[in-house]
Amino acid sequence: MRAINGVVQHYAWGDRTFIPALLGVPADGRPWAELWLGTHPGGPATLADGHSLTAVAQELPYLLKVLAAAEPLSLQTHPDAATAAAGYAREDAAGIPLHAPHRIYRDGSAKPELLCALTPFDALCGFRPVDQSLRLLDWLDAPELAAFLRLHGLGATVTALYLRRLDIAPVIAACDGHSSIEAQLVAGLAAKYPDDPSVIVTLLLNRVTLQPGDAIFLGPGNLHAYLHGAGVEVMGASDNVVRGGMTPKHMDVEELLTVMRIEPLADPVVRPVEESPGRWRYPTVDAPFELWRFDTPADEVLHHTANSRELLICTSGDADALAHGHAAYLAPGESVRVEGESTVFMVTEPRR
Repeated sequence: MRAINGVVQHYAWGDRTFIPALLGVPADGRPWAELWLGTHPGGPATLADGHSLTAVAQELPYLLKVLAAAEPLSLQTHPDAATAAAGYAREDAAGIPLHAPHRIYRDGSAKPELLCALTPFDALCGFRPVDQSLRLLDWLDAPELAAFLRLHGLGATVTALYLRRLDIAPVIAACDGHSSIEAQLVAGLAAKYPDDPSVIVTLLLNRVTLQPGDAIFLGPGNLHAYLHGAGVEVMGASDNVVRGGMTPKHMDVEELLTVMRIEPLADPVVRPVEESPGRWRYPTVDAPFELWRFDTPADEVLHHTANSRELLICTSGDADALAHGHAAYLAPGESVRVEGESTVFMVTEPRR
């Protein structure tokens, strides 16, 4: 087992205290949005001797993060592998520079994501069933949008909103001063992003509050946004993001409508499976990773031998091999002995 040091990303939406407290360092007034643990070229972790993790792990197919959001992130979705490969080739052929702000496909890979909450975590995740959206719109007193949704269905409504064929002003007005959390989100976003139709699209998405230990899996085409809270996130090692709004950055609405899966997601919450006492696995579909959580009581010892290239981080308590806030890399065949009351998250390559 090798100790590793992650890379902090100070994005403007980040919380100012959660990650410093996790790492046991003083807060410095800056937003600490993400702690990256992996081999991603945008912030590769380092070993204790200062060398890059890439030197011993090569390129990992996933990126492990601790994420702490104080403000909403943008709405976004990610392509499947076939769409990513085609989009990457198309933009390359068009001569679009790899890091151009209007480029969407920076590689040919999918980017599935899984986030497990460390604190209560608010997010938008996938489209809610239409009957639930209709009840919300009726409660908000937004009859024009409700009538369009009832008559034309979810896909046509989302498309019409993004193509600016529906008047969003009456819906924003209906949300102003309303007591619901959905309306309050719209009012706050409309003040920051006036005339952005995605603000109204949020009313058609599942609003979830994850409790610590619960998760959401964001497969290809899932429209989502993190709103507030801290969690452990693992994703495919890709930079392909198709933005869906709530951002000043470049948006390609045509590509968004192609990539996004406009279909109801009845239950977006992923609940872990206890594979053995204290060992919890988070189910995913076609992902290049598996996320595990080890809960070890004070009077028990957990032994683990790596079957693949694996990363670990201790998020609670102090294990003798891995102190609070510390992270490590395990090569295949290497073992770790976790003793002491603690919670350790581990990401592995998928079992074959």
